[in-house]
Amino acid sequence: MLRSTVVLSSAVLMALVGTTPSSARPAAAPGDVYVALGDSAAAGPLIPNQSLAQPGCLRSNRNYPSLTAAALGVTVFRDASCSGATTEDMYEGQVTPAGKVSPQLEAVTEDTTLVTLQIGGNDLRLTELVVKCFNLLPLVADPCADDEPEDGENGWQARIQALAPRLERLIGRVAERAPMARIFVVGYATYLPRGGCYPRVPVLGEDATWVQGLITRVNRVLAEQAVASGATYVDLETPSAGHDVCAARGVRWIEGYFPTSRAMPFHPNAAGMRAFADVVTAAIEAQGRAPL
Repeated sequence: MLRSTVVLSSAVLMALVGTTPSSARPAAAPGDVYVALGDSAAAGPLIPNQSLAQPGCLRSNRNYPSLTAAALGVTVFRDASCSGATTEDMYEGQVTPAGKVSPQLEAVTEDTTLVTLQIGGNDLRLTELVVKCFNLLPLVADPCADDEPEDGENGWQARIQALAPRLERLIGRVAERAPMARIFVVGYATYLPRGGCYPRVPVLGEDATWVQGLITRVNRVLAEQAVASGATYVDLETPSAGHDVCAARGVRWIEGYFPTSRAMPFHPNAAGMRAFADVVTAAIEAQGRAPL
């Protein structure tokens, strides 16, 4: 059983999950053994410099887990995040373009005291959805949302709901492997603003609103499962509003279809990773170090 922890997020999210923040505790002390788990939103594909340890994971040594580890001064840092990862890859290992990598959960050991987890988008194939919504013919092409059912066995409602038990199982497995670890479930950023910015980013306005709405719903599930499991949810959607793909160069934290900095399309860039590291570090410091 996990210790009950505080949800650190925006006031809106705290209202959603019905929790309030406790008073801040002293900053996390050096000595932590920190393990980062997650998909490409955590790994940072194409952001310099890319790790050669598992090249198929497209993992940057300047992603937010690495920057968070440096800011906290942890004693041991193990980054197992891997682009393309799903919740199932945490247990079974993952096939990457450069070969199969070990299950991410193997990085979580009994001495682990701190874990960040950002996962779920690939379970729902959200990246494929963004590619599908690319539209250069707004006068003749239908919105991609029209082809995506909300209800039914394969509808978005059922698919998003199915993510909840997977997250519950995964958070529970992390807690079993590292009973003394503080677990932080990290949400996804704001990728598209309401109404989009067509044609600068070629996603129809209604599709931009719809896709980001799906991401918001995924974040809600992440938050709910974090709270239910005694973990802490870290909200990236709120602080990244206004830094989405439609923002100006130098302001945006998420690159669009045609990146202007070294990052994967529709993924965080280096500025985004620095900003996300600040948010995650603040969340960890606010909670303080768990008593051993």
